[in-house]
Amino acid sequence: MADRPPDHSPGRRPIRSYVLREGRLTAGQRRALEQLWPRYGLTLPPAGEAPDYRRAFGRNAPLHLEIGFGDGGALLEMAGNNPHCNFLGAEVHRPGVGRLLLQIEARQLANIRLFCEDGMGVLTTAVAERALAAVYLYFPDPWPKKRHHKRRIMQPAFIELAATRLAAGGHFHFATDWQDYAEQALERLEQCGQLENCAGRGCFSPRPAWRPQTKFERRGQRLGHRVRDIVMRKAR
Repeated sequence: MADRPPDHSPGRRPIRSYVLREGRLTAGQRRALEQLWPRYGLTLPPAGEAPDYRRAFGRNAPLHLEIGFGDGGALLEMAGNNPHCNFLGAEVHRPGVGRLLLQIEARQLANIRLFCEDGMGVLTTAVAERALAAVYLYFPDPWPKKRHHKRRIMQPAFIELAATRLAAGGHFHFATDWQDYAEQALERLEQCGQLENCAGRGCFSPRPAWRPQTKFERRGQRLGHRVRDIVMRKAR
């Protein structure tokens, strides 16, 4: 744990799937980052050091990870509906982290811990192989312009890394309201030899009843976009 979440400063970095638009922190969000982060926040461990989630959560339980949780609504609902599981959230935007910290405290949820980091960093250094029961990636930035597609998080290297972190039988759940992104993601996920499509090869999954609706999903629906879900299973 750390006293406060990291401050991501600009510098030379690899191509990123996000742009840091810090936005304005409300007084409540700022207070949450100062006062609640020590209780619910995590930082990336030093290289080669295994994360101790039993200590962080005070128990052993199936471990789930949502990457890019935005305002945290979906993560909050999933954790509240599954108290027998532990949930990690990764998000780089501090206002969203602060907002979720306030909601965790208000609902007194003991099964959520947060990283103010990007998903690749969390998967690389903070999650051991075969440690996760599920990875959730809901409505990531679609980077709709073709010249920006290289910024999409659903690159082969990301998919292969996420698959190594899933336990046998674990699930990778992706959802988007952008048709070309859904088709690209489906093709790349099915190219990963560690994963199998729960809906059958070449098929999208029906929207699971347990998947919370997100702010970005509602916005896409207002624009007339069709939402597509992909659920993959770790084969072995």
